[in-house]
Amino acid sequence: MPAPVVDLDRVVVTYGGGLFGRGGFQAVKAISLQIAPGQTVGLVGESGSGKTTLGRVCLGLQPLSSGTMRFCGEAFGALRQRRGQLSVVLQHPEWALNPRLRCGRSVEEPLVILGMPAKERRGRVAAMLENVGLDAGFAERFPGQLSGGQRQRVAIARALITEPRFIVFDEAVSALDVSVQAQVLNLIRELQDRHGFGALFISHDLAATRYISHRIAVMYQGEFVEVAEAARFYGTPEHPYSRKLMATIE
Repeated sequence: MPAPVVDLDRVVVTYGGGLFGRGGFQAVKAISLQIAPGQTVGLVGESGSGKTTLGRVCLGLQPLSSGTMRFCGEAFGALRQRRGQLSVVLQHPEWALNPRLRCGRSVEEPLVILGMPAKERRGRVAAMLENVGLDAGFAERFPGQLSGGQRQRVAIARALITEPRFIVFDEAVSALDVSVQAQVLNLIRELQDRHGFGALFISHDLAATRYISHRIAVMYQGEFVEVAEAARFYGTPEHPYSRKLMATIE
C-alpha cells in the first residue's frame, strides 16, 4: 500500500495562552487522520468547529502545538521544500485570481515561481485549461469576463498546474448555483481519477460532501466525533451530532 499523502498523528493546535500555550484555546484537539493518494476525505461540522484550522494544518500553513504531520511518508519539513506538491481551492475564486491579470497569467503564476521555462509554461497552461473544460481562448480573458463557474474552473486549473499530490477544497462549491455545483463536483472527481491527488473537502453541504468523498470526518469543537466510510456514514451515522447534521438534509 502507498504511504498516506497526509498523515496526522494526535495533532493539537492551541491559540493564545501563556508559556507553551497553556491556558489558550484549543482549536484542534488530538486529531489523527490519514488521507491516501486518490482519496477524498470530506470534513463536515458547524462553523467554528476547527475545520479550516485543520485544513491549514494539512497544507503546512498552521504550526502545531503538539503532534506530528507526515507527507508522503516523510516528516513534513519546511514548506518551501513542498512547493508545488500542495494546493488549495477556496470558496471564492476571486480570492485566488488577480482581477488585473488575464486568466492564463494567473494559472501560469505557480510555474513562474517554480522556475519553469516560458515555452513549457505556455503549453502546460493550455493543456490545463482544456483539462478543466475551458478552451485555450480563456487564457486571454480577465476574471471579470467569466461566470462564477468558469472562474472556479480557472481557480482549479491554477491549483492543479503544478501537479500537486494533495489539495484542500475549502467550501469550493458553496458559492455556486446548484446546477453549476454539480458540474464542478463532477470535474473534481474526473481530475482526481486522472491525476491521483489526495484531497480534503471541507464543507457545510452534506449533499455535496456525500457525492465527492470516499470517507467522512465529522468535527465538533475541535475533535473528531466520527470518521467513517461515506456509504456507512450516510446510511447509519453513529454519533448523535452526526445524526443531527444528517437531519438537515432529510
